[in-house]
Amino acid sequence: MAIISPFRAWHYDPERVPVQQVVTQPYDKITPALQERYYQASPYNLVRIILGKRLPGDGASENVYTRSAASFQNWRQTGILRRDPEPSIYRYSQTFIMPGEVPGDVPGIASRGERRGFIALGRIEEYSAGVVFRHEQTLAKPKADRLDLLRANRAHFGQIFMLYSGAGKVDALLDSAAATGADIEVTDEYDVVHRVWKISDASVIAAVQERMRDQKLIIADGHHRYETALAYRNERRAAADTGTGLPAPYDSVMMTFVDMDRPGLVILPTHRLAFGLPSFSPAKFHAEAQKFFNIEEVDAAVDAARATAILGQAGHAGTALLAVTAERAFLLHSPKAIGTSLFGNLSLRQQSLDVVQLHKCLLESVLKISEEAIRNQENVSYCREATEALSQVQSGKVQIAFLMNPVSMEQVRDIAFAGEVLPQKSTDFYPKLLSGLTIYALD
Repeated sequence: MAIISPFRAWHYDPERVPVQQVVTQPYDKITPALQERYYQASPYNLVRIILGKRLPGDGASENVYTRSAASFQNWRQTGILRRDPEPSIYRYSQTFIMPGEVPGDVPGIASRGERRGFIALGRIEEYSAGVVFRHEQTLAKPKADRLDLLRANRAHFGQIFMLYSGAGKVDALLDSAAATGADIEVTDEYDVVHRVWKISDASVIAAVQERMRDQKLIIADGHHRYETALAYRNERRAAADTGTGLPAPYDSVMMTFVDMDRPGLVILPTHRLAFGLPSFSPAKFHAEAQKFFNIEEVDAAVDAARATAILGQAGHAGTALLAVTAERAFLLHSPKAIGTSLFGNLSLRQQSLDVVQLHKCLLESVLKISEEAIRNQENVSYCREATEALSQVQSGKVQIAFLMNPVSMEQVRDIAFAGEVLPQKSTDFYPKLLSGLTIYALD
């Protein structure tokens, strides 16, 4: 049972600070350069709370977490942040152009997509309860960092991106309730327009809660933060020991719920780049890869548009991967190893995924890169843009780039509901949810 609740969100006061200057991308998408840009944008930019700078003199009494908590407390006390007077849920719309999309024939006009959802509190559940499902593994180090931040602030600044299958019924309720101008509108650094409407009507909220009650939820983005919130809940429960059984603020976490049955849900591929391989050669790779795939050689000077077209066409028939080196390029298709011991205990459902074929057959078996090395990014890096991946190959920064089609929403859904997980960085839901649009303070 998915338990959804309204809450009194904290927001930036637009009369005190322009929202455009203070909201951020999710913490794990903030590069050092973007962090510096956010620092320069405003002394109240949220980056100072969610991803502050570490200083040489940091210690137990003064560190990135104590500075974060001091900023959050100060901004609330001085009115930079203000709290909504009544419990609400928040309609959230994102209008965007697909990355790399070429505008149409009319100058200045490009086709745009829109993804709609709503922000509310969701009850934190153990995975074993069969309410919340993951599709990715998590790493201990990011969770430790987020737990220290949560302990220091007792607040959630970004939303966990949750998917549900609602056939558009919740969207229909929210569209009628958010018919007037948005309460918040901001355009981010990727030209995505984010709009938020506050919905306080108790009857609408009750109807949404009823529609969501029987839903199963899939974490699209935010696995580390969800598991951090779960660990923090368990920590607080153990310390409280009240025995009342009543829900507490730490029993819920801020989520954005998006109907996977509706338009606007975009998953981008994340390409793999391999480097630092001592005896790599295109000829050796070709010879070894033939054990696992049928291979067709393509023009080594292939550009991103052509690569995407080749993959799209070949992908209709199943697995399709494009391996590009500085001298040669190969289209790999028709995998030969499905059902063999190479995949260990992975289900046939997982074995058929392009990303699993890439990891098990090519990265691990052909290039001999261990699972641990892949996890630690010792010989493998990741790249969203095909143009950037090909550029790194031609410049000699990497030895081979693997381009692929994105995982489908149906594949993510089936893997998650089966209790299975994908390799790291298998999905890239676009666009990202901004942090700082709404803030959930536990006290």
